[in-house]
Amino acid sequence: MEQAEQEWRREWFCEHWAHGVPFNKHCGIEVRRWDAETVELFLPYSVELSAQAGIFHGGVVSALLDTAASGAVMAGHDFAKGSRLTTISLSVQFLTVAPGEDLRALGRCTRRGRGVHFAEAQARGAVSGKVVATGQAAVSISGERPGAPWTARRL
Repeated sequence: MEQAEQEWRREWFCEHWAHGVPFNKHCGIEVRRWDAETVELFLPYSVELSAQAGIFHGGVVSALLDTAASGAVMAGHDFAKGSRLTTISLSVQFLTVAPGEDLRALGRCTRRGRGVHFAEAQARGAVSGKVVATGQAAVSISGERPGAPWTARRL
């Protein structure tokens, strides 16, 4: 696969992460950085995503970590190996809270395999920088993502 095609698919996934995944869009997740080294996401605080006043629900924080970690895998992925990503394992460690703060999550791919890849992510308070939670994910990439524009070109 040519480099231009690889880059086009990476750019498509970057846009898709923020605007094409309904849950991410509902939460207001923004992509601030998307490259082979790091993915940075921003999640604005919203009472609709809270567990109690000023505190994000733990499930939302877990989803943010999963989204950052799996995004980090896709941001540097070799698309000749497929594009259908599935999280197969996610471990989250909740450390503290950052009341009323937006969150910033950084994801990094730590190991690329043939079909299973590993990544880590960290969520911090956007103002205080307090580490709210960390996570590790294993993701599988196999086959082509249904609905991706390059799958339609093959028809």
